[in-house]
Amino acid sequence: MTQQSILIIDDERAIRNTLSEILSAEGFLTDVAVDGAEGARKIKEGNYDCILCDIKMPRMDGMEVLQVAREEKPDTPFIVISGHGNIETAVDAVKKGAFDYISKPPDLNRLLITIRNAMDKKSLVAETRQLRKKIARSAEMIGTSEAMQRINDTIAKVAPTDARVLITGENGVGKELVARRIHEFSNRSGGPMIEVNCAAIPSELIESELFGHEKGSFTSAIKQRIGKFEQASGGTLFLDEIGDMSPDAQAKMLRALQEGKITRVGGEKEIKVDVRVLAATNKNLLEEVEAKKFRLDLYHRLSVILIQVPPLNARRDDIPLLINHFMKDLCDEYKQPVKSIDADAISALSNYNWTGNIRELRNVVERLIILSDKTITRKDIEQYIMMK
Repeated sequence: MTQQSILIIDDERAIRNTLSEILSAEGFLTDVAVDGAEGARKIKEGNYDCILCDIKMPRMDGMEVLQVAREEKPDTPFIVISGHGNIETAVDAVKKGAFDYISKPPDLNRLLITIRNAMDKKSLVAETRQLRKKIARSAEMIGTSEAMQRINDTIAKVAPTDARVLITGENGVGKELVARRIHEFSNRSGGPMIEVNCAAIPSELIESELFGHEKGSFTSAIKQRIGKFEQASGGTLFLDEIGDMSPDAQAKMLRALQEGKITRVGGEKEIKVDVRVLAATNKNLLEEVEAKKFRLDLYHRLSVILIQVPPLNARRDDIPLLINHFMKDLCDEYKQPVKSIDADAISALSNYNWTGNIRELRNVVERLIILSDKTITRKDIEQYIMMK
């Protein structure tokens, strides 16, 4: 495990040396700067996991060093070391971005706890950034076909509004990606996107899942539960497989969309919710309406905008782009060099009957990456995909 490094900036030699000895004994790598100017230079040139900085120093004070640190290394936690007369300044430093402040003479336990908390926060920020990048990559709409251009144009027009969108298409075509893209480019992107798979939840539990329930409202309701509508307030609620929603839940859903209010199961209080609803289905809802399995009024509420996502077999020109995207993404995931694929193999995959659509294509690419050598060939396709 790599040792974590700490820069100590203080014009008092005794404090510099004491802090350096204590932190070295705790397993940290330490570096020191004798004043603010040297500290600022080291911040620009080096990479530290944490910075400890005095406030009153010659040439450049701690507040000026903090400004440099915020500009140059904004993710590196900055802890102010303050004398008794500098507490107000130290509090001001925290308001301007310092993680915390430690009074002189520093209490060893508090110092170590503060440093570890600061480093934990830095790790969480880095992990969050990586997760956001991963989510952004997973929501990419890959393809230049005419069908994909139409979908992207529609998303660009619809996303900034609060219009409800019904996304239709076969299983595996990427309906969830369309929903994520709409949320990502909406004015609600800073809020949550909460997903509900209506087909995966038993009909007797769907109302509780969506609207929540009060304690004691049914046998297993041992405590109050906040439903998906409330969780998504200020953001987007994505209802996948909406065609499988029970009739009772459809009625309550209609009311929630009409009035912008919900009532928890077993409750009486109306709760206002600010939610944009996106829905998706692999069914023909108008046929479901004819069969009296889906409410016509709910269909009209959900389908302000309709987006039909075509099957992969209808957009074969996009298959090479999708293959390259999945190759890179999966090789990154497996932490191995990106493999190449020859033209014959791409041609074979482009002419394959993709009954499982993009989901099936991704699984196939993953299988080829695992089982093939550095270059994927048509022979690999015939061997591992069992083409007819």
